[in-house]
Amino acid sequence: MHPPAPELLDWYDRHRRSLPWRGERDPYRIWLSEVMLQQTTVAAVGPRYARFLARFPDVAALAAAPWEAVAAEWAGLGYYARARNLHAAARAVAARGGFPDTESGLRALPGIGAYTSAAVAAIAFDRPTVPVDGNVERVAARLFDIRDPLPAARSRLASLARAFMEQPAARARPGDFAQALFDLGATICTPRRPACALCPWRGHCAAQAAGVQDSLPVKAPKPVRGLRQGMHFLLRDGGGRLLLRHRPPQGLLGGMPEIPGTPWREGEAWSEAEALPHAPPLAAEWRLLPGVARHGFTHLELEMRLLSARLAASPPAPEGFFWLAEEEARRALPSAMGRLLALESLAAAITAPASAPIAAPLAGGAPAVAPRAVPARGRPRGAAGTGLPKRRTKS
Repeated sequence: MHPPAPELLDWYDRHRRSLPWRGERDPYRIWLSEVMLQQTTVAAVGPRYARFLARFPDVAALAAAPWEAVAAEWAGLGYYARARNLHAAARAVAARGGFPDTESGLRALPGIGAYTSAAVAAIAFDRPTVPVDGNVERVAARLFDIRDPLPAARSRLASLARAFMEQPAARARPGDFAQALFDLGATICTPRRPACALCPWRGHCAAQAAGVQDSLPVKAPKPVRGLRQGMHFLLRDGGGRLLLRHRPPQGLLGGMPEIPGTPWREGEAWSEAEALPHAPPLAAEWRLLPGVARHGFTHLELEMRLLSARLAASPPAPEGFFWLAEEEARRALPSAMGRLLALESLAAAITAPASAPIAAPLAGGAPAVAPRAVPARGRPRGAAGTGLPKRRTKS
């Protein structure tokens, strides 16, 4: 038996969260907020949502923007495939003259899946559907005491959640009902220590009656994340600009600007001799900085070491590269690349003894000096080699 929808809606009318996108009926703004909120906290999204809208106030502006501008505005939010799909979907919407107003029509747009299509359909167009995210899965698992582990239980939980639309009160206010479920999961039915005494459905919750609410939903063990290694080349010209390039459109950080470097590989850390053929094709004296920049993605850990150089002149950027002022680069680079800039700052603060410069190879050439050995996993110890704290993002 499903608990009464009016009880949740009455609670929502009194306790709804004040969020920048609440009260919106513009499908562009609702869609943007839902995409940003995927795997990113409400606190982090709030200011970025406002900033993104200031730059791209409607879907036509986003569709007309070059990818580089979109990528720069998205930098730091993680899960960069979201930005690529957002841009592609905006162009599809602009081409057809507006947003589809059905769940199936929305789902046909690039990057829009079951959850986002249902959220936009319910909130913007009053379609009687229930978008199911992690909050809603948790509420359903506890209400109905579902002990099958995720992700196997996901389909069953979604069916239970969508069945709320059989109640007239939920069908009359589908957007509010969807957001009420979100708020219930985010503020009351939280992952740890749920506030059951404050829940409008506390008398209907099977898990709370059984005393197992803290252990639901059951989640399968997370797989062990792999480790990849990389070496990057931070080059400044005579004016202090940074030499950057764009990553390939597919894969980790696809299409985002990066500090040039080697591929990210499993196994041994890159030695300087191995890495130098991947340096930008400009003659420079590279210095290996102490320390390791560590960054966590959803499914792997990344460890990066950094070679740094500065040119006296300001030559044109080689093909496939571009110069960018440091302030602009710091805004445009994704978090993983920002870790390298932080590593450079840390190395300067430590004032470690200068390492011997390494002559960069010219096109197709070999390094002019013999490389030094690099520890197997790139984890030098001591004050100059402790690296930086990990920060997890998503590709």
